[in-house]
Amino acid sequence: MASFRIVGWIQNTLAKCKGTVSRIRWQNVKETISDQLWIYKTLSALNEYKYHLLKGFTAVGLISAISIGGNQYVKLNTNEVYHVLVNGQDAGAVSDPEIVQDYIEKRNAYLEESDPEVHRAVDAKEVEFEKERGFKLAFDDHEVVKQLDQLLKPHTFGTELLVNGKVVGIVKDEATANRILEQVKEPFVGKAKDGGEVKALSADSGAGPDEVHLEKAEFIQKVDLRETEVQPDQVMDAGELLQKLKTGDVQPTLYTVQEGDCVSCIAKKFNISKQVIYDNNPWIQDDMIKVGDQLNLTVLQPTLAVKTVEKVVENQEVQYDTRYIQDDSMRVGENVTVSPGKNGLKKVTFEVTKINGQMQDEQLVSEQIVQQPVSAVVKKGTKVVLGEGSGKFAWPVSSPTITSGFGTRWGKLHKGIDMVSGNRNILAADNGRVVFAGVKSGYGNCVIIDHQNGYETLYGHMSKIYTSVGKIVEKGEKIGYMGSTGDSTGVHLHFEIHKNSALENPIKYLNQ
Repeated sequence: MASFRIVGWIQNTLAKCKGTVSRIRWQNVKETISDQLWIYKTLSALNEYKYHLLKGFTAVGLISAISIGGNQYVKLNTNEVYHVLVNGQDAGAVSDPEIVQDYIEKRNAYLEESDPEVHRAVDAKEVEFEKERGFKLAFDDHEVVKQLDQLLKPHTFGTELLVNGKVVGIVKDEATANRILEQVKEPFVGKAKDGGEVKALSADSGAGPDEVHLEKAEFIQKVDLRETEVQPDQVMDAGELLQKLKTGDVQPTLYTVQEGDCVSCIAKKFNISKQVIYDNNPWIQDDMIKVGDQLNLTVLQPTLAVKTVEKVVENQEVQYDTRYIQDDSMRVGENVTVSPGKNGLKKVTFEVTKINGQMQDEQLVSEQIVQQPVSAVVKKGTKVVLGEGSGKFAWPVSSPTITSGFGTRWGKLHKGIDMVSGNRNILAADNGRVVFAGVKSGYGNCVIIDHQNGYETLYGHMSKIYTSVGKIVEKGEKIGYMGSTGDSTGVHLHFEIHKNSALENPIKYLNQ
Protein backbone atom coordinates (compact mmCIF):
# COMPACT_ATOMS: atom_id res chain seq x y z
CA MET A 1 0.00 0.00 0.00
CA ALA A 2 2.90 2.28 0.74
CA SER A 3 4.10 1.89 -2.77
CA PHE A 4 0.82 3.10 -4.19
CA ARG A 5 0.92 6.18 -1.92
CA ILE A 6 4.37 7.09 -3.12
CA VAL A 7 3.32 6.77 -6.73
CA GLY A 8 0.32 9.06 -6.14
CA TRP A 9 2.48 11.69 -4.50
CA ILE A 10 4.82 11.68 -7.47
CA GLN A 11 1.92 12.05 -9.89
CA ASN A 12 0.48 15.05 -7.97
CA THR A 13 3.80 16.76 -7.91
CA LEU A 14 4.24 16.32 -11.60
CA ALA A 15 0.80 17.92 -12.23
CA LYS A 16 1.80 20.97 -10.26
CA CYS A 17 5.03 21.38 -12.16
CA LYS A 18 3.49 20.80 -15.57
CA GLY A 19 2.80 24.45 -16.39
CA THR A 20 6.22 25.74 -15.66
CA VAL A 21 8.14 23.15 -17.64
CA SER A 22 8.52 23.38 -21.36
CA ARG A 23 6.81 20.75 -23.42
CA ILE A 24 10.02 19.20 -24.57
CA ARG A 25 11.66 19.09 -21.20
CA TRP A 26 8.47 17.83 -19.67
CA GLN A 27 8.48 14.93 -22.02
CA ASN A 28 12.04 14.09 -20.98
CA VAL A 29 11.20 14.36 -17.33
CA LYS A 30 8.15 12.22 -17.84
CA GLU A 31 10.16 9.51 -19.54
CA THR A 32 12.78 9.63 -16.84
CA ILE A 33 10.27 9.43 -14.03
CA SER A 34 8.49 6.57 -15.82
CA ASP A 35 11.72 4.60 -15.98
CA GLN A 36 12.32 5.22 -12.29
CA LEU A 37 8.79 4.12 -11.47
CA TRP A 38 9.32 0.84 -13.42
CA ILE A 39 12.48 0.16 -11.50
CA TYR A 40 10.77 0.85 -8.21
CA LYS A 41 7.84 -1.41 -9.10
CA THR A 42 10.23 -4.17 -10.07
CA LEU A 43 12.10 -3.87 -6.78
CA SER A 44 8.83 -3.93 -4.91
CA ALA A 45 7.74 -7.11 -6.74
CA LEU A 46 11.05 -8.83 -5.97
CA ASN A 47 10.66 -7.82 -2.35
CA GLU A 48 7.18 -9.26 -2.28
CA TYR A 49 8.24 -12.64 -3.84
CA LYS A 50 11.60 -12.95 -2.20
CA TYR A 51 10.44 -15.73 0.06
CA HIS A 52 9.17 -17.76 -2.85
CA LEU A 53 12.45 -17.26 -4.67
CA LEU A 54 14.45 -18.27 -1.65
CA LYS A 55 12.46 -21.49 -1.43
CA GLY A 56 13.26 -22.24 -5.10
CA PHE A 57 16.98 -21.63 -4.66
CA THR A 58 16.99 -23.88 -1.60
CA ALA A 59 15.44 -26.75 -3.58
CA VAL A 60 18.04 -26.47 -6.32
CA GLY A 61 20.85 -26.51 -3.76
CA LEU A 62 19.39 -29.54 -2.09
CA ILE A 63 19.13 -31.41 -5.37
CA SER A 64 22.74 -30.51 -6.18
CA ALA A 65 23.91 -31.65 -2.76
CA ILE A 66 22.05 -34.93 -3.08
CA SER A 67 23.57 -35.48 -6.54
CA ILE A 68 27.15 -34.78 -5.37
CA GLY A 69 26.77 -36.99 -2.32
CA GLY A 70 25.35 -39.82 -4.41
CA ASN A 71 28.24 -39.75 -6.83
CA GLN A 72 30.70 -39.83 -3.95
CA TYR A 73 28.88 -42.79 -2.43
CA VAL A 74 28.97 -44.73 -5.71
CA LYS A 75 32.60 -43.90 -6.18
CA LEU A 76 33.52 -45.08 -2.69
CA ASN A 77 31.71 -48.38 -3.23
CA THR A 78 33.05 -49.13 -6.73
CA ASN A 79 35.75 -51.84 -6.74
CA GLU A 80 37.79 -54.13 -9.01
CA VAL A 81 37.75 -57.90 -8.93
CA TYR A 82 39.66 -60.49 -10.95
CA HIS A 83 37.82 -63.54 -12.23
CA VAL A 84 40.12 -66.57 -12.13
CA LEU A 85 39.89 -69.11 -14.97
CA VAL A 86 41.71 -72.45 -14.84
CA ASN A 87 41.87 -73.97 -18.31
CA GLY A 88 38.74 -71.94 -19.11
CA GLN A 89 36.82 -73.04 -15.99
CA ASP A 90 35.65 -70.33 -13.58
CA ALA A 91 37.21 -70.66 -10.12
CA GLY A 92 35.68 -67.48 -8.65
CA ALA A 93 36.87 -63.94 -8.17
CA VAL A 94 39.73 -62.54 -6.09
CA SER A 95 40.62 -59.04 -5.01
CA ASP A 96 44.21 -59.22 -6.30
CA PRO A 97 46.02 -61.56 -8.79
CA GLU A 98 48.97 -61.75 -6.40
CA ILE A 99 46.85 -63.96 -4.13
CA VAL A 100 46.79 -66.62 -6.88
CA GLN A 101 50.44 -66.13 -7.79
CA ASP A 102 51.48 -66.47 -4.15
CA TYR A 103 49.41 -69.66 -3.88
CA ILE A 104 51.15 -71.15 -6.97
CA GLU A 105 54.62 -70.33 -5.63
CA LYS A 106 53.90 -71.89 -2.23
CA ARG A 107 52.32 -74.99 -3.73
CA ASN A 108 55.26 -75.53 -6.08
CA ALA A 109 57.69 -75.13 -3.19
CA TYR A 110 55.75 -77.80 -1.28
CA LEU A 111 55.79 -80.16 -4.28
CA GLU A 112 59.55 -79.67 -4.64
CA GLU A 113 60.17 -80.44 -0.97
CA SER A 114 57.89 -83.47 -0.92
CA ASP A 115 59.66 -85.18 -3.86
CA PRO A 116 63.13 -83.69 -4.48
CA GLU A 117 64.12 -86.40 -6.98
CA VAL A 118 61.75 -85.10 -9.67
CA HIS A 119 60.52 -81.68 -10.73
CA ARG A 120 56.77 -81.54 -10.00
CA ALA A 121 54.85 -78.29 -10.29
CA VAL A 122 51.52 -76.74 -11.19
CA ASP A 123 51.60 -74.78 -14.41
CA ALA A 124 50.93 -71.05 -13.95
CA LYS A 125 50.15 -70.85 -17.68
CA GLU A 126 46.87 -72.71 -17.04
CA VAL A 127 45.57 -69.73 -15.06
CA GLU A 128 44.05 -66.64 -16.66
CA PHE A 129 42.54 -63.46 -15.16
CA GLU A 130 39.60 -61.35 -16.32
CA LYS A 131 39.42 -57.92 -14.72
CA GLU A 132 36.02 -56.35 -13.88
CA ARG A 133 35.17 -52.98 -12.31
CA GLY A 134 31.74 -52.17 -10.86
CA PHE A 135 29.53 -51.28 -7.87
CA LYS A 136 30.02 -53.52 -4.83
CA LEU A 137 31.38 -56.51 -6.86
CA ALA A 138 31.72 -59.66 -4.77
CA PHE A 139 34.92 -61.73 -4.36
CA ASP A 140 36.11 -64.53 -2.10
CA ASP A 141 39.89 -65.01 -1.92
CA HIS A 142 39.69 -68.00 0.42
CA GLU A 143 37.15 -69.85 -1.72
CA VAL A 144 39.18 -69.32 -4.90
CA VAL A 145 42.26 -70.82 -3.24
CA LYS A 146 40.18 -73.89 -2.29
CA GLN A 147 39.01 -74.17 -5.89
CA LEU A 148 42.58 -73.94 -7.16
CA ASP A 149 43.50 -76.94 -5.00
CA GLN A 150 40.96 -78.94 -6.98
CA LEU A 151 41.40 -77.48 -10.46
CA LEU A 152 45.21 -77.11 -10.71
CA LYS A 153 46.76 -80.55 -11.17
CA PRO A 154 50.55 -81.06 -10.65
CA HIS A 155 52.66 -81.99 -13.67
CA THR A 156 56.03 -83.78 -13.71
CA PHE A 157 58.61 -81.92 -15.77
CA GLY A 158 62.05 -83.03 -16.92
CA THR A 159 64.88 -81.68 -19.03
CA GLU A 160 65.78 -83.67 -22.13
CA LEU A 161 69.46 -83.76 -23.09
CA LEU A 162 69.76 -84.01 -26.85
CA VAL A 163 72.97 -84.86 -28.71
CA ASN A 164 72.83 -84.07 -32.42
CA GLY A 165 69.03 -83.87 -32.14
CA LYS A 166 68.64 -87.27 -30.45
CA VAL A 167 67.38 -87.59 -26.87
CA VAL A 168 70.06 -89.31 -24.80
CA GLY A 169 68.38 -89.01 -21.42
CA ILE A 170 66.03 -87.03 -19.19
CA VAL A 171 67.03 -85.51 -15.86
CA LYS A 172 65.22 -83.52 -13.21
CA ASP A 173 65.94 -79.99 -14.44
CA GLU A 174 68.25 -77.79 -16.49
CA ALA A 175 70.60 -77.17 -13.58
CA THR A 176 71.16 -80.93 -13.21
CA ALA A 177 71.79 -81.29 -16.97
CA ASN A 178 74.34 -78.46 -16.99
CA ARG A 179 76.10 -79.94 -13.98
CA ILE A 180 76.42 -83.30 -15.79
CA LEU A 181 77.83 -81.59 -18.90
CA GLU A 182 80.45 -79.81 -16.80
CA GLN A 183 81.41 -83.15 -15.22
CA VAL A 184 81.95 -84.60 -18.70
CA LYS A 185 84.32 -81.73 -19.53
CA GLU A 186 86.12 -81.67 -16.18
CA PRO A 187 88.78 -84.38 -16.80
CA PHE A 188 89.91 -82.61 -19.96
CA VAL A 189 89.92 -78.98 -18.89
CA GLY A 190 91.28 -79.28 -15.33
CA LYS A 191 90.70 -76.59 -12.77
CA ALA A 192 91.27 -72.89 -13.11
CA LYS A 193 94.20 -71.66 -11.09
CA ASP A 194 96.49 -68.66 -10.73
CA GLY A 195 94.06 -66.04 -11.95
CA GLY A 196 92.63 -67.77 -14.97
CA GLU A 197 95.46 -70.10 -16.01
CA VAL A 198 94.28 -73.64 -16.53
CA LYS A 199 96.49 -76.68 -16.10
CA ALA A 200 95.14 -79.10 -18.67
CA LEU A 201 96.21 -82.55 -19.75
CA SER A 202 98.97 -81.45 -22.08
CA ALA A 203 101.94 -83.37 -23.30
CA ASP A 204 104.83 -82.76 -20.98
CA SER A 205 108.52 -83.35 -21.35
CA GLY A 206 110.67 -83.44 -18.29
CA ALA A 207 109.20 -81.05 -15.77
CA GLY A 208 106.34 -80.22 -18.14
CA PRO A 209 105.22 -77.00 -19.75
CA ASP A 210 105.94 -73.74 -17.98
CA GLU A 211 102.50 -72.34 -18.81
CA VAL A 212 99.31 -73.91 -20.10
CA HIS A 213 96.33 -71.75 -20.96
CA LEU A 214 93.01 -73.26 -21.91
CA GLU A 215 91.83 -71.31 -24.94
CA LYS A 216 88.65 -73.25 -25.69
CA ALA A 217 86.68 -76.26 -24.43
CA GLU A 218 83.61 -77.40 -26.32
CA PHE A 219 81.68 -80.47 -27.35
CA ILE A 220 82.15 -81.68 -30.90
CA GLN A 221 78.51 -82.71 -31.03
CA LYS A 222 75.56 -80.30 -30.93
CA VAL A 223 74.09 -80.34 -27.43
CA ASP A 224 70.61 -78.98 -26.60
CA LEU A 225 68.47 -78.91 -23.47
CA ARG A 226 64.67 -78.94 -23.66
CA GLU A 227 62.12 -78.90 -20.82
CA THR A 228 59.16 -81.22 -21.35
CA GLU A 229 56.39 -82.94 -19.41
CA VAL A 230 57.33 -86.52 -18.53
CA GLN A 231 56.32 -89.50 -16.44
CA PRO A 232 58.22 -89.76 -13.13
CA ASP A 233 59.84 -93.10 -14.12
CA GLN A 234 61.39 -91.47 -17.21
CA VAL A 235 63.71 -89.28 -15.11
CA MET A 236 67.23 -90.77 -15.01
CA ASP A 237 69.68 -90.71 -12.14
CA ALA A 238 72.35 -88.06 -12.79
CA GLY A 239 75.19 -90.55 -12.28
CA GLU A 240 73.63 -92.98 -14.74
CA LEU A 241 73.37 -90.35 -17.47
CA LEU A 242 76.93 -89.15 -16.79
CA GLN A 243 78.27 -92.69 -17.27
CA LYS A 244 76.28 -93.07 -20.49
CA LEU A 245 77.72 -89.85 -21.90
CA LYS A 246 81.26 -90.94 -21.01
CA THR A 247 81.16 -94.52 -22.27
CA GLY A 248 78.33 -94.70 -24.78
CA ASP A 249 76.99 -97.84 -23.03
CA VAL A 250 79.89 -99.89 -24.46
CA GLN A 251 80.25 -103.32 -22.86
CA PRO A 252 83.72 -104.36 -21.60
CA THR A 253 85.94 -106.43 -23.93
CA LEU A 254 88.35 -108.78 -22.15
CA TYR A 255 91.05 -110.90 -23.81
CA THR A 256 93.29 -113.63 -22.46
CA VAL A 257 96.84 -113.59 -23.82
CA GLN A 258 97.64 -116.61 -26.00
CA GLU A 259 100.89 -118.22 -27.05
CA GLY A 260 102.76 -116.01 -29.54
CA ASP A 261 100.82 -112.83 -28.67
CA CYS A 262 102.43 -109.41 -28.38
CA VAL A 263 100.99 -105.97 -27.74
CA SER A 264 101.21 -104.86 -31.36
CA CYS A 265 99.88 -108.26 -32.54
CA ILE A 266 96.82 -108.00 -30.31
CA ALA A 267 96.24 -104.39 -31.39
CA LYS A 268 96.31 -105.47 -35.03
CA LYS A 269 94.07 -108.48 -34.36
CA PHE A 270 91.35 -106.31 -32.77
CA ASN A 271 91.95 -103.30 -35.04
CA ILE A 272 92.66 -100.97 -32.14
CA SER A 273 95.60 -98.76 -31.28
CA LYS A 274 98.35 -99.88 -28.93
CA GLN A 275 97.58 -96.80 -26.87
CA VAL A 276 94.16 -98.27 -25.94
CA ILE A 277 95.94 -101.34 -24.58
CA TYR A 278 98.42 -99.21 -22.62
CA ASP A 279 95.69 -96.96 -21.23
CA ASN A 280 93.38 -99.82 -20.19
CA ASN A 281 96.21 -101.95 -18.77
CA PRO A 282 98.68 -99.62 -17.04
CA TRP A 283 100.43 -102.58 -15.39
CA ILE A 284 102.14 -103.43 -18.72
CA GLN A 285 105.82 -102.44 -18.59
CA ASP A 286 108.12 -102.54 -21.63
CA ASP A 287 105.46 -104.49 -23.58
CA MET A 288 105.99 -107.49 -21.32
CA ILE A 289 102.91 -109.76 -21.30
CA LYS A 290 102.65 -113.50 -20.74
CA VAL A 291 100.26 -116.30 -21.60
CA GLY A 292 97.18 -116.18 -19.36
CA ASP A 293 97.30 -112.43 -18.69
CA GLN A 294 93.89 -110.86 -19.08
CA LEU A 295 93.79 -107.61 -21.02
CA ASN A 296 91.04 -105.01 -21.08
CA LEU A 297 90.58 -104.13 -24.74
CA THR A 298 87.43 -102.05 -24.30
CA VAL A 299 87.26 -99.16 -26.73
CA LEU A 300 84.97 -96.58 -25.24
CA GLN A 301 82.71 -94.70 -27.59
CA PRO A 302 81.63 -91.67 -25.60
CA THR A 303 78.35 -90.06 -26.55
CA LEU A 304 80.04 -86.71 -26.11
CA ALA A 305 83.56 -85.83 -27.19
CA VAL A 306 85.32 -82.83 -25.65
CA LYS A 307 87.54 -80.74 -27.87
CA THR A 308 90.09 -78.56 -26.10
CA VAL A 309 92.49 -76.02 -27.53
CA GLU A 310 95.44 -75.16 -25.29
CA LYS A 311 98.24 -72.67 -25.60
CA VAL A 312 101.36 -74.35 -24.22
CA VAL A 313 104.40 -72.23 -23.44
CA GLU A 314 107.75 -73.90 -22.77
CA ASN A 315 111.15 -72.44 -21.96
CA GLN A 316 113.71 -74.33 -24.03
CA GLU A 317 117.45 -74.12 -24.30
CA VAL A 318 119.10 -72.81 -27.45
CA GLN A 319 122.27 -74.74 -28.20
CA TYR A 320 125.32 -72.52 -28.54
CA ASP A 321 127.40 -72.56 -31.72
CA THR A 322 131.07 -73.48 -31.84
CA ARG A 323 133.50 -71.23 -33.65
CA TYR A 324 136.57 -73.10 -34.74
CA ILE A 325 140.02 -71.61 -35.15
CA GLN A 326 142.15 -73.66 -37.46
CA ASP A 327 145.57 -74.47 -36.15
CA ASP A 328 147.97 -76.20 -38.51
CA SER A 329 150.16 -77.17 -35.59
CA MET A 330 147.44 -79.52 -34.28
CA ARG A 331 146.64 -82.91 -35.65
CA VAL A 332 143.30 -83.59 -37.34
CA GLY A 333 140.66 -84.50 -34.72
CA GLU A 334 142.44 -82.64 -31.91
CA ASN A 335 140.44 -79.84 -30.33
CA VAL A 336 141.35 -77.33 -27.66
CA THR A 337 138.66 -75.14 -26.08
CA VAL A 338 139.68 -71.50 -25.99
CA SER A 339 136.44 -70.30 -24.34
CA PRO A 340 133.41 -72.41 -23.37
CA GLY A 341 130.04 -71.79 -24.90
CA LYS A 342 126.84 -71.08 -23.04
CA ASN A 343 123.34 -72.17 -24.08
CA GLY A 344 120.71 -69.52 -24.59
CA LEU A 345 117.03 -69.65 -23.70
CA LYS A 346 113.90 -69.23 -25.80
CA LYS A 347 110.21 -69.24 -25.06
CA VAL A 348 108.33 -71.52 -27.46
CA THR A 349 104.56 -71.38 -27.80
CA PHE A 350 102.50 -74.27 -29.19
CA GLU A 351 98.78 -74.53 -29.88
CA VAL A 352 97.64 -78.02 -28.92
CA THR A 353 94.27 -79.41 -30.00
CA LYS A 354 92.92 -82.50 -28.27
CA ILE A 355 89.80 -84.61 -28.37
CA ASN A 356 88.99 -86.33 -25.08
CA GLY A 357 92.54 -85.68 -23.93
CA GLN A 358 94.18 -87.28 -26.96
CA MET A 359 96.30 -84.87 -28.97
CA GLN A 360 95.05 -84.38 -32.52
CA ASP A 361 97.20 -81.48 -33.64
CA GLU A 362 100.13 -79.44 -32.37
CA GLN A 363 101.22 -76.25 -34.10
CA LEU A 364 104.28 -74.16 -33.34
CA VAL A 365 102.89 -70.65 -32.90
CA SER A 366 105.94 -68.56 -32.02
CA GLU A 367 109.47 -68.49 -30.67
CA GLN A 368 110.96 -65.69 -28.61
CA ILE A 369 114.64 -65.56 -27.71
CA VAL A 370 114.94 -64.73 -24.03
CA GLN A 371 118.69 -65.12 -23.73
CA GLN A 372 121.11 -65.30 -26.62
CA PRO A 373 123.57 -68.23 -26.61
CA VAL A 374 127.30 -67.55 -26.33
CA SER A 375 129.41 -69.29 -28.92
CA ALA A 376 132.28 -71.53 -27.87
CA VAL A 377 135.70 -70.95 -29.38
CA VAL A 378 137.70 -74.08 -30.15
CA LYS A 379 141.06 -74.62 -31.78
CA LYS A 380 141.19 -77.56 -34.11
CA GLY A 381 143.61 -79.10 -36.52
CA THR A 382 143.68 -77.97 -40.12
CA LYS A 383 143.32 -81.38 -41.61
CA VAL A 384 139.65 -81.84 -42.44
CA VAL A 385 138.04 -85.17 -41.64
CA LEU A 386 135.39 -86.03 -44.20
CA GLY A 387 131.90 -86.22 -42.71
CA GLU A 388 132.64 -84.25 -39.55
CA GLY A 389 129.71 -82.08 -38.55
CA SER A 390 129.77 -78.45 -37.56
CA GLY A 391 127.51 -78.91 -34.54
CA LYS A 392 125.03 -76.44 -36.00
CA PHE A 393 121.97 -78.11 -37.53
CA ALA A 394 119.73 -77.04 -40.40
CA TRP A 395 116.06 -77.99 -40.80
CA PRO A 396 115.88 -81.38 -42.55
CA VAL A 397 112.95 -80.22 -44.75
CA SER A 398 112.19 -76.91 -46.43
CA SER A 399 109.57 -74.60 -44.85
CA PRO A 400 108.53 -77.14 -42.19
CA THR A 401 105.39 -77.20 -40.07
CA ILE A 402 105.78 -79.01 -36.75
CA THR A 403 102.90 -81.40 -36.08
CA SER A 404 104.16 -82.97 -32.85
CA GLY A 405 106.81 -81.85 -30.42
CA PHE A 406 109.40 -83.60 -28.30
CA GLY A 407 108.24 -85.17 -25.03
CA THR A 408 105.62 -87.49 -23.62
CA ARG A 409 102.78 -88.11 -26.08
CA TRP A 410 99.91 -90.53 -25.57
CA GLY A 411 101.60 -91.92 -22.46
CA LYS A 412 104.90 -92.63 -24.22
CA LEU A 413 108.04 -90.58 -24.83
CA HIS A 414 108.09 -89.00 -28.27
CA LYS A 415 111.83 -89.03 -28.92
CA GLY A 416 111.94 -86.34 -31.57
CA ILE A 417 109.73 -83.93 -33.48
CA ASP A 418 107.36 -84.58 -36.39
CA MET A 419 107.10 -82.19 -39.29
CA VAL A 420 105.42 -81.85 -42.68
CA SER A 421 106.16 -79.71 -45.71
CA GLY A 422 104.92 -79.12 -49.22
CA ASN A 423 108.41 -80.18 -50.36
CA ARG A 424 108.81 -83.81 -49.23
CA ASN A 425 112.55 -84.10 -49.90
CA ILE A 426 114.50 -84.94 -46.73
CA LEU A 427 117.92 -83.29 -46.28
CA ALA A 428 120.91 -84.05 -44.06
CA ALA A 429 120.82 -81.64 -41.09
CA ASP A 430 124.68 -81.49 -40.94
CA ASN A 431 127.78 -83.10 -42.42
CA GLY A 432 128.30 -86.72 -41.45
CA ARG A 433 128.62 -90.38 -42.31
CA VAL A 434 125.56 -92.59 -42.91
CA VAL A 435 125.66 -95.42 -40.36
CA PHE A 436 122.15 -96.84 -40.98
CA ALA A 437 119.88 -96.87 -44.02
CA GLY A 438 117.04 -99.37 -44.01
CA VAL A 439 113.97 -100.54 -42.11
CA LYS A 440 113.98 -99.97 -38.34
CA SER A 441 111.25 -101.20 -35.97
CA GLY A 442 108.64 -98.51 -35.42
CA TYR A 443 110.47 -96.02 -37.69
CA GLY A 444 109.87 -97.78 -41.01
CA ASN A 445 112.39 -96.67 -43.65
CA CYS A 446 115.02 -94.84 -41.64
CA VAL A 447 118.42 -93.14 -42.01
CA ILE A 448 120.89 -92.44 -39.18
CA ILE A 449 123.83 -90.07 -39.71
CA ASP A 450 126.88 -89.98 -37.41
CA HIS A 451 128.27 -86.45 -37.50
CA GLN A 452 131.55 -87.65 -35.92
CA ASN A 453 131.48 -84.96 -33.25
CA GLY A 454 129.31 -86.70 -30.64
CA TYR A 455 126.04 -86.01 -32.50
CA GLU A 456 123.79 -88.36 -34.45
CA THR A 457 120.57 -87.54 -36.29
CA LEU A 458 117.74 -89.95 -37.18
CA TYR A 459 115.20 -89.55 -40.02
CA GLY A 460 112.14 -91.88 -39.89
CA HIS A 461 109.00 -92.94 -41.82
CA MET A 462 110.57 -92.32 -45.26
CA SER A 463 108.86 -93.68 -48.35
CA LYS A 464 112.22 -93.76 -50.23
CA ILE A 465 115.88 -93.76 -49.14
CA TYR A 466 118.38 -91.97 -51.41
CA THR A 467 121.62 -92.82 -49.57
CA SER A 468 123.48 -95.84 -48.23
CA VAL A 469 125.57 -96.94 -45.25
CA GLY A 470 129.13 -95.59 -45.28
CA LYS A 471 128.38 -92.68 -47.55
CA ILE A 472 129.69 -89.22 -46.56
CA VAL A 473 126.92 -86.62 -46.84
CA GLU A 474 127.04 -82.86 -46.60
CA LYS A 475 124.60 -80.54 -44.85
CA GLY A 476 121.55 -80.00 -47.10
CA GLU A 477 122.20 -83.10 -49.26
CA LYS A 478 119.04 -85.05 -50.20
CA ILE A 479 118.93 -88.39 -48.37
CA GLY A 480 115.30 -89.53 -48.73
CA TYR A 481 111.64 -88.77 -49.42
CA MET A 482 108.90 -88.22 -46.83
CA GLY A 483 106.43 -91.09 -46.28
CA SER A 484 104.31 -92.96 -43.73
CA THR A 485 106.16 -96.22 -43.14
CA GLY A 486 106.44 -97.87 -39.72
CA ASP A 487 104.19 -96.79 -36.83
CA SER A 488 102.90 -93.68 -38.56
CA THR A 489 99.46 -92.11 -38.78
CA GLY A 490 100.21 -90.01 -41.87
CA VAL A 491 102.89 -88.70 -44.19
CA HIS A 492 105.52 -86.82 -42.18
CA LEU A 493 109.18 -86.84 -41.10
CA HIS A 494 110.18 -87.98 -37.63
CA PHE A 495 113.50 -86.29 -36.72
CA GLU A 496 115.74 -87.02 -33.71
CA ILE A 497 119.03 -85.60 -32.40
CA HIS A 498 121.30 -87.65 -30.11
CA LYS A 499 124.28 -86.20 -28.28
CA ASN A 500 126.73 -88.76 -26.90
CA SER A 501 123.91 -91.35 -27.24
CA ALA A 502 121.49 -89.23 -25.14
CA LEU A 503 118.27 -87.85 -26.58
CA GLU A 504 118.08 -84.11 -27.18
CA ASN A 505 115.11 -81.89 -28.01
CA PRO A 506 115.66 -80.92 -31.68
CA ILE A 507 113.95 -77.56 -31.09
CA LYS A 508 116.97 -76.71 -28.95
CA TYR A 509 119.14 -76.75 -32.08
CA LEU A 510 116.72 -75.49 -34.72
CA ASN A 511 115.49 -71.94 -35.10
CA GLN A 512 112.71 -70.67 -37.31
